[in-house]
Amino acid sequence: MPGLSRPPASRSTTCAKATVLIVDDHPIVRQGLAQLINQAPDMVVCGQAGDAHQALEMIRQLQPRVAVVDVSLKQASGIELVKDIRLRWPKLAVLMLSVHDESLYAERAIRAGARGYVMKEEATDHILQAIRHVLQGSMYLSDPLKERLLRQTMGARPAPRRVGVERLSDRELEVFRLIGLGLVTRQVAQQLCVSVKTVEAYRQRIKEKLGLENATQIIRQAIQWAMEQDGSRRAKPTTRASSFNPASPRSARP
Repeated sequence: MPGLSRPPASRSTTCAKATVLIVDDHPIVRQGLAQLINQAPDMVVCGQAGDAHQALEMIRQLQPRVAVVDVSLKQASGIELVKDIRLRWPKLAVLMLSVHDESLYAERAIRAGARGYVMKEEATDHILQAIRHVLQGSMYLSDPLKERLLRQTMGARPAPRRVGVERLSDRELEVFRLIGLGLVTRQVAQQLCVSVKTVEAYRQRIKEKLGLENATQIIRQAIQWAMEQDGSRRAKPTTRASSFNPASPRSARP
């Protein structure tokens, strides 16, 4: 079956390892990440999916113990996929992996049902540790995110008023992201498998929450935001592909 990963190992050795499904729409990232995970003595990649539909089918067939899911997928956001996984397989541990700043997406991922969030530029050092954490039933979060969530839980101080795109719901943010990528309303509807009328309703709420006056301003703002997101990713010293370079000494760490 396309997407299945079968590293050289005996049947008994493979069965003793924790099985991991990788969900990312970039083949190079999937392959590099798979090679890194397969080098570990206690886990093995059982499959690789490029989109949400393929991921759900592989989970049903392969029943992995952990799913490593990218936030940005082509046909549906990783956040929506996590929500779907949680409804169908509540015991499956999900770890989010993303180039996006955790200040915008990590809390959304946790609310959706993920047990951890790892930035891709840090993944070479932390991905194996993160997978082991979620396998044990623990959460894997950065120290700043832990502190922020703890403060919110304890009510140590009022949460700051959300501004900008942080005010958008998960679905509204996904629509906003797709608009920024240049998709028109009909294309957004096709991508999200919803009606054009539904997308128009999302656009209206986006306009109201961001204080915009018309569709032109929505498009301009969305494109600018998408460019800023892309620019911040390009500015990182490690890219999506190089973060998982199997030839790198860092990638060989167990």
